[in-house]
Amino acid sequence: MADQEMFDNLRDSIVNQDVEGCAKLTKEALEAGTPAIEIITKGLSVGMKIVGEKFEAAEIFLPQIMMSAKTMNAAMQILTPELQKSQAGEKKGLAITFVAEGDIHDIGHRLVTTMLGANGFEILDLGTDVLNEKVIEETEKHKGEKILLVGSALMTTSMLGQKDLMDRIEEEGLRDSVKVMFGGAPVSKDWIEEIGADATAENAAEAAKVALEIMK
Repeated sequence: MADQEMFDNLRDSIVNQDVEGCAKLTKEALEAGTPAIEIITKGLSVGMKIVGEKFEAAEIFLPQIMMSAKTMNAAMQILTPELQKSQAGEKKGLAITFVAEGDIHDIGHRLVTTMLGANGFEILDLGTDVLNEKVIEETEKHKGEKILLVGSALMTTSMLGQKDLMDRIEEEGLRDSVKVMFGGAPVSKDWIEEIGADATAENAAEAAKVALEIMK
């Protein structure tokens, strides 16, 4: 199978919520010598982006999102051990990862969390629909450590909470103690600049690279 055809099939398995097919294609891609990171960035992530766009356009709804998440999980169970093989050396910091309040769409969140763990970050995953108060509370608990906050929002409405979180971080005197990354379909570099965060990224692989860069 040509590489592009393989990546297209992986993409389509996510869009079509084909759990068994996605797992089978992922195993076949690994056996063919395709690096785990390429399976994610050139196949699975492309599918997730399409799912996010379809949800924003109201072409699909929550049940389909949840099934795409289940499909992604099937692939990640196979890929995570491969990603972790590259983990070595000193810890790069504590990544506190979360999906914004009012948002339960965690496909991208799970992938970014996995990639950060595979790149040397200690992970504190707060899950989905997380209050800003909870993020502040956990940040204060770990004050003094190298902390990276990584927030995700798939909807424009939940994205607005990112500005509120940045305001709270400033109010609590924590801004100098943390680096902050936000991601999700509606998040842009202009938005990151507007709210005073540190970075965003187009996909999970880039998120890991950007995280390592800003934590130097």
